[in-house]
Amino acid sequence: MIKGYGVFCDADHYFYDTPHRLWSGSGASGTVGERDRVFGTAERPVPEGWQSHRAGDWLALRPVEHHLPDQGWKIHVSACLDNAEAILARVWDYCVPRGVSFKFVPTRYLLHNRNAKYADRGGSGKFITVYPADEDECASVAAGLDALVGGEPGPYILSDVRWNAGPVHLRYGSFTRRHCYDEHGEPVPALENADGVLVPDQRGPVFRTPEWVTVPDFLRPHLEARSAVDVTGLPYDIERALHFSNGGGVYAGRDRRTGEPVVLKEARPHAGLAADGADAVRRLEQERTALERLSGLGCTPEVKDAFDLGDHRFLVMEYIQGKPLNSYFAHRHPLVEAAPEPERLREYGRWAMRLHGLVEEAIEAVHERGIVFNDLHLFNIMVSEDESSVVLLDFEVARDVEEGGRQTVANPGFVAPRSRRGFDVDLYALACLRIALFLPLTSVLAVDRSKVRHLAEEAARVFPEAREFLELGVAEILRDPDGGTVAGTSPEGAGPAFTGTHGPYPPAEPGDWPHSRDSMVRAILASATPDRDDRYFPGDIAQFTTAGGGLSFGYGAAGVLYALAESGAARSPEAEEWLVRHSKEPVSGTPLGFFDGLSGLSWTLHRLGYEEPSQALAELVLAQPWEGLGPGLHGGTAGIGLALDSLAADTGEAELRSGALRCAELAAHGFLNAPPERRRTGLLHGGAGVALLCLRLYERTGDTALLDLAERTLRADLDRCVTSAFGTLQVDEGWRTMPYLGAGSVGVGIVLDDYLEHRSDDVFERVRPEIVGAARSGFYAQPGLFRGLAGMVLYLSRTTAPGPGTGPAEVRRQIDALSRYAMRYQGHLAFPGEQLMRLSMDLSTGTAGCLLALAAAQSEQPARLPFLPPLRRTQNRPLPWSGTNE
Repeated sequence: MIKGYGVFCDADHYFYDTPHRLWSGSGASGTVGERDRVFGTAERPVPEGWQSHRAGDWLALRPVEHHLPDQGWKIHVSACLDNAEAILARVWDYCVPRGVSFKFVPTRYLLHNRNAKYADRGGSGKFITVYPADEDECASVAAGLDALVGGEPGPYILSDVRWNAGPVHLRYGSFTRRHCYDEHGEPVPALENADGVLVPDQRGPVFRTPEWVTVPDFLRPHLEARSAVDVTGLPYDIERALHFSNGGGVYAGRDRRTGEPVVLKEARPHAGLAADGADAVRRLEQERTALERLSGLGCTPEVKDAFDLGDHRFLVMEYIQGKPLNSYFAHRHPLVEAAPEPERLREYGRWAMRLHGLVEEAIEAVHERGIVFNDLHLFNIMVSEDESSVVLLDFEVARDVEEGGRQTVANPGFVAPRSRRGFDVDLYALACLRIALFLPLTSVLAVDRSKVRHLAEEAARVFPEAREFLELGVAEILRDPDGGTVAGTSPEGAGPAFTGTHGPYPPAEPGDWPHSRDSMVRAILASATPDRDDRYFPGDIAQFTTAGGGLSFGYGAAGVLYALAESGAARSPEAEEWLVRHSKEPVSGTPLGFFDGLSGLSWTLHRLGYEEPSQALAELVLAQPWEGLGPGLHGGTAGIGLALDSLAADTGEAELRSGALRCAELAAHGFLNAPPERRRTGLLHGGAGVALLCLRLYERTGDTALLDLAERTLRADLDRCVTSAFGTLQVDEGWRTMPYLGAGSVGVGIVLDDYLEHRSDDVFERVRPEIVGAARSGFYAQPGLFRGLAGMVLYLSRTTAPGPGTGPAEVRRQIDALSRYAMRYQGHLAFPGEQLMRLSMDLSTGTAGCLLALAAAQSEQPARLPFLPPLRRTQNRPLPWSGTNE
């Protein structure tokens, strides 16, 4: 799980949405109750002579005539939920009479998010930001605020130096919104260094002073106090970090006195909040209490020690040997292969049911002592090396069953309905585990719990001997503990084919073209939010974390409109007008790239026939410096060059052609000369994207030097690939291997196919079957175009690679497998986005990408990814569809 996604789930039941929508009152359907309360101070009238504005989670105020420096020492004030109102009122009353600009988080909910367990550690605790005009004012204001709120409890801000005992903190950083590019060419907040050059403003969970900045004298005593706490006096050696969250770290260590391996779990006070507001320290005490009560069971760790270091609490526990259950999927689950033998399927089924039995026995033992685990999932189950026993880990939200509380921290694939209490929470998670051991897709149940019947049926089709085992899981997941009927679920005794009150699963089979197309298009259009300025179609959280993301080709309206057009769907004039209108004045900080920014918008508007706004954006791109950009297709010079080259071919504009050639020079030089540790791999960010630009320009110019560059960048990508135990070629990321279209081997393979249209190469030919193998796996974690199964469908339907695996039957098999992820939106076919917790309609992660992939697999007029037209083989390829082809 990528932890940043959870906070984008609260504002809407179906789609990822920005958390501050809950404050705006602008139509979000979610609710968080009391946590959503606005602080009274936030509702005060704007002082005379001041102005205010909203920016994401923040409400900012400054005097109208006051002009701040671009950067300097700024002050952060942290707070807890119960003292935030009082602290905010005091800071307001201090800053306004003195004309000191400041901003703050205006609601309890948004403050809770900043201090939550899986919040960004670099931004954690930042409740109020104060902007002094210079160092002298900074010293005065910090001392003045400390006199007013000093000693009030609040989380330690990891990126800052704490003033005395807090909650006042300081760091050097940017005051105004300026951007530059980091080492990967991604846009980030910027500072101006001593030479006047913009460099990244580091905002990680560690205090850093820019090398050209001197720490002022007034801050030195506080910096020295920060450095005074160390671990030298402890009887434990900390050997490595196992995990970090906003609540603290988990470390592997060793007891110096005995040599015994141990685990040390750290808790930061007032930070790492759970849904009930409990901080990490309180939860660590809950964990200690639960584990001491469970001592001697053998299926839970033993407590060894507890101590305080500074104001952090530590719990020392027995180190459990073995591997977490989730790690077994990569090498044991048979669906990682394309066509596993029946006996391998049966063997895995027996293994999975046996492991579930061990977990069930462990939970029963915990329940016998009156404890509810409350956080059972694949990562919290440690399996012994001989696979004969399991140990349950992470009891920080465990409770006495008599308390009757609900879950306050949970993995999205195992989170119980709010009505579940006590032992029923664990029974629900055990039922999810039944499904997840065969198809780990239970995160989609957060959108629609009735989907579980379809998941179980899909799993039982592959593992028929587990059908009864899976149906027991379905019955528990759909059981109402209060005895009522669960909406949209089956009446007693209905079989797996029961459709529920909202229609069948799937609402249309992905392989039933064009009916699947029409259903997806209806879902996409039904999701539209034309009254919003930040997006038209809901998609990935990148819509909110990247400036202009809701317009972009990768995550916004541009990519959706492209997929609609390529699939043969009717145009959407309302969406096109929205995109044209919002493209006229792009949001400050909008990137220049193809998938994330202005060049992708220009290219899309041109294809849709909007020449004037397309040309205006192209001129804006041409006028910007490109030297700091990365080389990639997604947001770098390769993508910009491809867009400019395509526009030049259509318009004949020489400046666009020159810009494309300049981009090729920058992209190839930037990629090939980057240090190996900074060089990324694949279609979107690596050498394959650079090679694609060189190939398209070679086709325009006939310059074989461009073909040579394409060869070099493709070879660099292949150097980062490894052959798996199953004979598939995948990108080696050090801790995992990646087969996907975006950053994996399949993205390299799709460009290799184009290269081999122009020049033979024995090495490239030799690896192609292994790349085909990577696209034939029986299971992928997600459906999306660039990080999931849809990308494999597109690649297999396009590739000219010889040998088995690319025929109509193989493409059809992967098309049918998309059904596992199929969801309903207003009765129409839709797909979940990244992390599966909400639906997405965008091109990169959601329904539009699946639509494009399916459209690419039909041969009458196959759809294409931008700059990757269908190759010769697809012109006469038999259709993989079994449905009609109207």
